[in-house]
Parts: sequence; structure tokens; C-alpha cells
Amino acid sequence: MEENKKYTNADFKSDQYVRWCPGCGDHAILAVLHKAMAEVGVAPHMTAVISGIGCSSRLPYYMNTYGFHTIHGRGGAIATGVKTAHPELSVWQMTGDGDCLAIGGNHFIHEIRRNVDLNICLFNNRIYGLTKGQYSPTSPKGFVSKSSPFGTVERPFIPAELVFGARGTFFARTLDVDMPTTVDCMVQGHQHKGASVIECLVNCVIFNNGTHNWIADREMRAERSIVLKHGEKMIFGKEKDKGLALDYSQGLIPQLIVVPADDSRVLTHDATMQDPTLHRMLAMMGQDIPASSPNSLIASSPQLPIALGVIRNVEEESYDMAVNLQIKEVREKSKAKTFDQLTATLEQWEI
Repeated sequence: MEENKKYTNADFKSDQYVRWCPGCGDHAILAVLHKAMAEVGVAPHMTAVISGIGCSSRLPYYMNTYGFHTIHGRGGAIATGVKTAHPELSVWQMTGDGDCLAIGGNHFIHEIRRNVDLNICLFNNRIYGLTKGQYSPTSPKGFVSKSSPFGTVERPFIPAELVFGARGTFFARTLDVDMPTTVDCMVQGHQHKGASVIECLVNCVIFNNGTHNWIADREMRAERSIVLKHGEKMIFGKEKDKGLALDYSQGLIPQLIVVPADDSRVLTHDATMQDPTLHRMLAMMGQDIPASSPNSLIASSPQLPIALGVIRNVEEESYDMAVNLQIKEVREKSKAKTFDQLTATLEQWEI
């Protein structure tokens, strides 16, 4: 490995034509991933990009790294195997809201629970795009699609809630149009030793255009979102005149409220707190947006801003590290040094 080599975005780009629709938010995430990998500085031949099935899962073709385009929902299982067998590799998993929250939901929660050292980029466009416009596990209740012509009656998954329920150690959220925040989330995700989940809110220009307009809109983004940074005050707004604080007057459970930025109660973000209570409260802000149409989404601004940036980043032993340490310890204690010696120590039968 060339330890001191400086990599550029071009070092991670393949020569393949990018087969996404013009205007798709996946283009932005791909460009940011190239940039983030260059900043991280791990050589392309020491990097692996694994995916399942879906529009976002075509991404390994566009990377000049090792890659594996697997089967629907199973990217997490393959990525876990790659990282455990080759812990020296930087392993990235590309997945979508349909791929990892429906058929792949079980693999998703367990790779998080196990805390496998993976960088998981979850492209959330709230639609099945590759199969031409069916509602997904993150589509809002009432969403009209080809598979729900009268509106879906299901309540959606909220990825953050799922990650916290699986005892996740790293969760970040970003927008396809906010490239600096996305780069920062990816770099921090790589530095984190454990399962890093980065929810990328992306636009599907064909089948769900404008699904994130209520925060992606340039004019209103500063008022409806807050970019959290560890060690900094939770302040937002066009004029940086608003802050987040905890209100203890509503009963036993404190509530997040918006206060003036100069209020002494404004919170300072600590992404490293072991207790996930506040992290979960922050991650759940702005998650009750109704379905309807993009225009009504813009009109129904939530009272609390949606949280972007790295929300949770705590240290915990990773699965791959623990497994490889266990294997090393067993080998050191075992008298059997070859396979033949091992089988000779086990119970045997003659037939």
C-alpha cells in the first residue's frame, strides 16, 4: 500500500458510462463518494463497494475499486462476509430504501446490531425507481403510486428509528444537493470503527420528483433543516437566529423546542454520548411529513427542522474485529495446527 500517496477523485472513477436518468440525485452522491474516498486516502485496491439491487445499487460499476453487484437485499450479508474475511479492506455498502428496508430488512438490522465495520450509504428516494414507480417502505402514508393508486395505507419505516432500534453506533443524514455535508458524513463514517449508516435523501426525477423539496428547496433549506456538528451550538435559520433547546415543562419527557439563538438553553451537539435518547429525538425531527404532492410538502413545514449531518457517533467494538480476535486466540491455544490434526482431535466414526 502506498501510504503517502495523495489520491484524487479521478483515481476512484471507472470508465463505465453512468446509466442513471439525467437529474437523478444518485449522480451527486456518486460524485461526492469519489471525493470522500480521495480525502480518506485508502487506495482503490484496498477498497470494496458492495450493493444489492436497485438504481443506487448500480454504483459499484462506476467505481475503480473492487466491487460486487449482489442480489436483492443481500448486500449487507455479502459486505459482512467481505469485511470479516478481509478486515484490512475499506468496505462500502450501497443500498436503497427498497433494497435494504424491504427484502433486505433483516440483513440491515443485524449488520447494525453486530456493528460490522461497514460504511452503509442508504439512498432514500421513497420510491421503487428501477421497477418503475411502486411505493417503498419509506413512502409516506397516503402516497399515490403505480402499486397504490388510491394511496398506500401503510405507515412508513423511518430509517433513523430503525438504526436506533438496532442499537446503531453511527447515524448521519444528508441531502443530495448538499455536497459539503455529504462529504463530511462519508469521511466521518469511514473513520468510525463500526456500522456507519448515512441516509442520503435523493430525488427520483422520473417517479417521485420533488419528494424532498420541502428541505431541498434552496430558499427554505436553512429554515427547515439544521446541520449538526459535534461540539457546536444547535443553531439554524437563514439569519442563524434560531436554536434548539429542551423543554421540561410538558411532563416527565422533555421535548425539543425552537428558541432564539441567544437563549442560554440552546444545546451543544455531542455526537459521542452513549445514551441515544437525545440523538434519537434529533433524528426524528421533521419525520411526520404527509404524502400528497411536492407542493403540499413545501406548504406543510414542520415546527422543528430536520437534522442533517452526523447525529450519532459512539465507540463500540466492531463485529469483524471481535471475530478475528477470537480466531487468533483460539488458534494460539489450540494444539492442532493443521486441518488433519484438528480432525484427529474430534469424535470420529467408521462406517
